[in-house]
Amino acid sequence: MTEPRAHPPGSAMLPGRWFNGLSSKAQPVMVVVHPGGKGPSLALHPLSAPGAPPAVFTHDQIEWPEAWNERRPPPRVVVDLREHGSLEVDAVAQWHSALAAAGARPGVAQRMQTRWPLLLGAMAVSALGLALFYRYGTPWAAGQLTRFVPLSWETSLANNVLQRMDEGFLKPSKLPASRQAQLKARFDALVQQAPPGLGRYAGYRPALGLEFRSGMGPNAFALPGGKVVITDDIVKAAADKGLSDDALVGVLAHEIGHVVHRHSMRMVVEQGVLNIGLGLALGDVSSIVSTGATVLTGRAYSRSHEREADCYAIALMGHAALPTAPMGKLLLAIAHDEEDDEPAPEKGELPAAPGASTAAASAPAAAGSASTSASSPGAKGSSRAKAEAHPVWSLLSSHPDTVQRATELERGQAPHCAR
Repeated sequence: MTEPRAHPPGSAMLPGRWFNGLSSKAQPVMVVVHPGGKGPSLALHPLSAPGAPPAVFTHDQIEWPEAWNERRPPPRVVVDLREHGSLEVDAVAQWHSALAAAGARPGVAQRMQTRWPLLLGAMAVSALGLALFYRYGTPWAAGQLTRFVPLSWETSLANNVLQRMDEGFLKPSKLPASRQAQLKARFDALVQQAPPGLGRYAGYRPALGLEFRSGMGPNAFALPGGKVVITDDIVKAAADKGLSDDALVGVLAHEIGHVVHRHSMRMVVEQGVLNIGLGLALGDVSSIVSTGATVLTGRAYSRSHEREADCYAIALMGHAALPTAPMGKLLLAIAHDEEDDEPAPEKGELPAAPGASTAAASAPAAAGSASTSASSPGAKGSSRAKAEAHPVWSLLSSHPDTVQRATELERGQAPHCAR
């Protein structure tokens, strides 16, 4: 409350009731709204003491009430005077006229509250901004932030993840040592032939190594820092289909693509960036929203990562003068085998979402949120018939386009790959 001052001639005086906090009884006053540099101020003239100086409150001393509906204003205006109590004014229309005459202008928030088209427009812009942030901003930010993750941290994480998987569902490989040595030699030769320019991150040189495991279906997956794991069953599947080792080399090229593009780390960072962005945009994000965002992020972004790994495999195999057609045939064969092995759902029961790979489901469970296992393209096959019958599941699946991907790999080119 500041020093009293006279109100300008011609200023409207509105009757009001002042609860000054010192007494439960209201004090009748005449209210005058004064213009000011920072905004309107109030002068309260007590009616119980004619001629007494008014109580003056500056703009910053007042919690100004907001209007929520211009067509149906409240029956009275209640003004919060903070430590000096509150003021009630019944002449609502005259109050708003006096504020306008004193230079008060509603803020953006109040204009949205009283004008639905403006509010709906702001909501549409916000929704579009969130969609663009989700689709483009989050992957871009994650791609940049991943540059600063130390390779030593990735290697330590990969060792811990693989140890936990070995203690869980993975078993030692039963392939003969000679067969392992043969495939490892092909893997090492492929790594030596990889041009440095194919990777996403300049200067990123992880020590790529091949591991053999059993206990899982036909699969292969890449861990952060350079570890690539291939299962006995995918080696057996290629042999059963009469495919040459070029099919397995193509699968390994795909997994090398996951490593050099740092997809595991990018997935972790992407989920973190998205949760932070939702927190800034929506405030205190509930656990349901946060979990849902994480699930949808993993589904949507893994599609992009798979396409990127496919493009890397196509480029690397072309550079090494190796065919990609066997890899595409292996991918499609495993997808068809999985379709044939899946039991028909009982009446009233929805089928499992297609494209959910064994490693994608198991590795996060074993390693927590740190592992976003990148399985082999063959193990991520989905049923084309089921995807068409259940478009929602196809949308949520991380790999609903198995046939298309297999066709592209057989041809050795894909429209989304850079020439």
